[in-house]
Amino acid sequence: MDLVLVILVIGVALGFDFTNGFHDAANAIATSVSTRALRPRAALVMAAAMNMVGALLGTAVAETIARDIVNLEAITMPHEELIIVLAGLLGAVTWNLITWWKGLPSSSSHALIGGLAGAGVAAMAVPDSGVSVKWGEIVEKVIVPMVTSPAIGFSLAFAFMLALLWIFRNSAPHRTQRRFRSAQIFSSSAIALGHGLQDAQKTMGVMFMAVVAMGWYDKDAGIPTWIKFAAALAISLGTYSGGWRIMRTLGRKVIELDPSRGFVAETVGAGVLYTMAFWVHAPISTTHTITAAIMGVGATRRLSAVRWGMAGNIVTAWLLTIPAAGLVAAGCHVILRLVVGLFV
Repeated sequence: MDLVLVILVIGVALGFDFTNGFHDAANAIATSVSTRALRPRAALVMAAAMNMVGALLGTAVAETIARDIVNLEAITMPHEELIIVLAGLLGAVTWNLITWWKGLPSSSSHALIGGLAGAGVAAMAVPDSGVSVKWGEIVEKVIVPMVTSPAIGFSLAFAFMLALLWIFRNSAPHRTQRRFRSAQIFSSSAIALGHGLQDAQKTMGVMFMAVVAMGWYDKDAGIPTWIKFAAALAISLGTYSGGWRIMRTLGRKVIELDPSRGFVAETVGAGVLYTMAFWVHAPISTTHTITAAIMGVGATRRLSAVRWGMAGNIVTAWLLTIPAAGLVAAGCHVILRLVVGLFV
């Protein structure tokens, strides 16, 4: 039964990674497509390739997911740990699909974290489970960055855009925008790289939890190469499949972007992603960061240029993500324990 469960966990983890790719493909390319810097299919190919590269650049975020959300070290039966991981994944996938269907750019990262925490809470209700949720780590490495990274993205994008407007105040608008349209090829590549660096690593962390539970690898040995490549490939394929519903939201429904504002939003978003991955090791949301940056550059035009009603819907989805994915995961944990109990 343990082998069946670990295969299920790995399969669902890669499925989650795939949904993460098409759910968050808009993060990297919506601005470039909406400003016509890139054609949609070319943008998807670029984003998929950069997601692959980014996924292989580090493992710090993966290790945070594997070690700092739920404490499973006291569990002696592998199937109990695998049930928690599988329930967490199912909660995350369910919320991803709901928000994708609604066209809302919610956070796949926070859906996964919420799913794991929700499954952990459900497991704590089992007598003598030995499971605990690391709320202190979640607050420090998830909740605080969840608030600060969009605020930083908004503020930096607003300030950077104001600086560019002043620097190019006497330049010919058409020629300047044409140059920024070309520059967007590089800025959208940078944020696609950051997306792979952040989001693919979260799936690596979950898969690593599963193989450690089976005793196949030591928890201090580092992420195996095959897990890195599998996660990188899944998110790249998902990205290539596209995320047109969310792309329309980010590219058109929040604000009508021009090339200079698209370049600034992507550049600032990428910078925040790299900083959090390499220096803070925090699993932040690519979605939150780029959306806040888009709002920041939009606000330099005038506050009414940002469609705050749509922005409010997005923020509501952000706030609901962790608890909603957690509730689904908790329900899945109850059902999975009942089903697995019939065979163990």
